[in-house]
Amino acid sequence: MALSLSGLILPKLMQQRAFSVSSAVSAIQKLTRVRVVDNSTLGNAHHHRPPKVIHVYNKNGVGKVGDRVLLAIKGQKKKAIIVGHKMPGARMTPRFDSNNVVLIEDNGNPTGTRIKAPLPTHLRKLEGEYSKLLAIAQRFV
Repeated sequence: MALSLSGLILPKLMQQRAFSVSSAVSAIQKLTRVRVVDNSTLGNAHHHRPPKVIHVYNKNGVGKVGDRVLLAIKGQKKKAIIVGHKMPGARMTPRFDSNNVVLIEDNGNPTGTRIKAPLPTHLRKLEGEYSKLLAIAQRFV
């Protein structure tokens, strides 16, 4: 059987494994490349490989804004908090152009002293956990 797109018959397209008709998922899950948006030394260092998520600390394994993740960055494992993602969320929540994270220590303190990207305002509702992140943020969206 051949696939017909606007009158074209594409028999080889059906045989290729890489062909997908579904859209790309922009959620943060394992092996997702992220951008570190704080001014920590590890986050600002030039990478020959971008930081990647190796674990998401929640039940379903898909990270949203405010979730903790484990990153592989420059050959080290570091924890981070997601502060923006490409996937459209609920109403009145911003959709970012990149998947942004802020590096944190094991006790929850941020590694850097400034956050370069704007944070979503609904993180203010969860103030108890993220009060230190909100204190070093410069802009909110």
